[in-house]
Amino acid sequence: MPQQSDLSYPLSAVVGSEDMVLSLVLASIAPALGGVLVRGEKGTAKSTAVRALARVLPPVRVVEGDRFSTDPDDEAEVSPDGPFGVDAAVTSRPVRLVELPVGAGEDRVTGSLHLERALADGVAEYEPGLLARAHRGLLYVDEVNLLHDHLVDLLLDASATGRATVERDGVSLTHPARFVLVGTMNPEEGELRPQLLDRFGLAVDVAAPRDPATRVEVVRRRLAYEADPAAFVARFAQDEHLLASRIADARDLAASVVLGDAMLLAVAQVCAAFEVDGLRADIVTARAAVAHAAWCGRTGVTREDVRVAARLALPHRRRRSPFDSPGLDDDLLDQALDDALGPDDEPEPPTPDGGTDGGGGGGGGGDGPGDSDGPATDERPGTAPEGGTSSTPDVPSARTDDVPAPQPHAPQPEPPQQPAGPTTTAAADAPFRTRLLQARGTTRGRSRSDAGRRSRAESATGRRTGARPASRGGSLHLLETLRAAIPHQAARGRGTGAGGGDRLLIERSDLREAVREGREANLVLFCVDASGSMAARSRMAAVKATILSLLLDAYQRRDTVGLVTFRGSAAELLLPPTGSVDVAAARLEQMPAGGRTPLAEGLAECARVLDRERRRAGARRPLLVVVTDGRATSGPNALTRSLEAADVLAADGVDTVVVDCEAGPMRLGLARTLAARLGAEHLPVGTVDASALDAAVRGSILRGRAA
Repeated sequence: MPQQSDLSYPLSAVVGSEDMVLSLVLASIAPALGGVLVRGEKGTAKSTAVRALARVLPPVRVVEGDRFSTDPDDEAEVSPDGPFGVDAAVTSRPVRLVELPVGAGEDRVTGSLHLERALADGVAEYEPGLLARAHRGLLYVDEVNLLHDHLVDLLLDASATGRATVERDGVSLTHPARFVLVGTMNPEEGELRPQLLDRFGLAVDVAAPRDPATRVEVVRRRLAYEADPAAFVARFAQDEHLLASRIADARDLAASVVLGDAMLLAVAQVCAAFEVDGLRADIVTARAAVAHAAWCGRTGVTREDVRVAARLALPHRRRRSPFDSPGLDDDLLDQALDDALGPDDEPEPPTPDGGTDGGGGGGGGGDGPGDSDGPATDERPGTAPEGGTSSTPDVPSARTDDVPAPQPHAPQPEPPQQPAGPTTTAAADAPFRTRLLQARGTTRGRSRSDAGRRSRAESATGRRTGARPASRGGSLHLLETLRAAIPHQAARGRGTGAGGGDRLLIERSDLREAVREGREANLVLFCVDASGSMAARSRMAAVKATILSLLLDAYQRRDTVGLVTFRGSAAELLLPPTGSVDVAAARLEQMPAGGRTPLAEGLAECARVLDRERRRAGARRPLLVVVTDGRATSGPNALTRSLEAADVLAADGVDTVVVDCEAGPMRLGLARTLAARLGAEHLPVGTVDASALDAAVRGSILRGRAA
């Protein structure tokens, strides 16, 4: 039963986004699914729906004083705090919603030595982390795409196995960690790595509603909630109670649901048709189909259960490259089901409330339209969403036919100063593996979010390269601290009774922190020459392939990217710095070419962009990649002004790489001259391809051996 004292927004009052709510419900029915990833633009009820889910989950029975919340009715669950006697007090409590901050460390997630007890009492006691607290509850990670990879992997491993193992700080133990893992993210702020994306059991994309009537209902409910939260929650109390009861019944029924051989073959047929890697997709789809059957009150899996499960479990697994859009082809899905089960001539089975699985949302309570195209919300805790589900507690099956797809990013209009003239838009050639481009030297990482795989930097993780006097916020290095204190023990009176007997005497000046070197992510700003000298179709296709390959490399190294282009008489910031490289790839694909070459204006625009980014909190170290043939033909003294603009960037200490696109027998070497003025690394475009470079080096070695 939902907690009436909780005034958070009710799940049954959310309008639209049936697929998102259904995926959360299915993961609650079958936690072994591996969690849910919710992707969507800001203001789409992601956080609101997750926080509302905790209200409708059944309470859990726990032993009083058990920090690990083990199930007293499950003899297989052993708590590190146990054993508990047969007369131990047992109580019920609501399901916990544990939120994991993006900046949390590994010790906060898994737990570690209780430092206060160790220092004060000399007792080695384990302090549980967030995984232990989330056991039998919800673990929520907002902006999961900004969480460090090894922490995401740690969460997903625990979610899949149901246990967490701790081997750190002299602590060695294993404890239960079964929870519903929910991650939310805005794709425009960066993508999850493919290997991590695949580890989420279900994934769903949400978008804001386009229907005016739905938007009106969203606003009406939000205003009503903000005016009187208690009255609004009471208004939906009955719906919340029904929804909670249905989830509890589905959990009990799930163990009795039969997945027959025919339906299991259909699952395998669908997964094979979409060419997903590995067998995790088959397992998750099968589990989701069972959970959906239980949610609908059935004891056998049907065709519609498999279809719904495939819609939620497969779209994020079929991406062949980071720039592929997730999604399923409905015709291919139907064809795969027809091949396995025969044509679908049967009517859709009814749900417990008398409807059918495949419909749109059913309205309830006379609160407005119950069918919508998507959500829109203020995602702050305790506020009403701007979208979600209808007031009925019956969450329909995931159907995307009526949900509008996110609108593609349209290219920005041409600046008014661009002269009219012929332009071309060439498609990129196939991308390739690039050589590593990195900023020079080693810097001290400014934040945990800087962690990446490009340039050398001091960081909280990585190999230890030394130690230094501890600063506020640094990680204490115990061994180096002891080494610093030992030479001063006699002077401090150790062993004479004056300083405390035989205890090691440590002062603040002895404290040392480890210096570790790892890799950081950078702001990679592409400055692309789109002028007429680059506009030959075959040439621009090769240039775009080079940039696309560098974007792919930036994706894999967790970089932020931006895109400046110049042609005609002006430069344009085609894409402000963003973590979403697939957006950058889309803008690159639409980039026109033609006209004169305003190289000076392009470099000046880059200087302005980098200056703005430098002033932002937590700004990343920039790496400027200039892609040009070096010709400057726009305006008076074009070449001189270009070199002067290069001097400004060089004076600012911007690390730069010039990719020289000059081709043909008559070469002027202007890009090399530009690189020299920028203090940049000069790379002919052919040497960016790591495979070609490796082949050239091997050929040179073989020729040398033959000689």
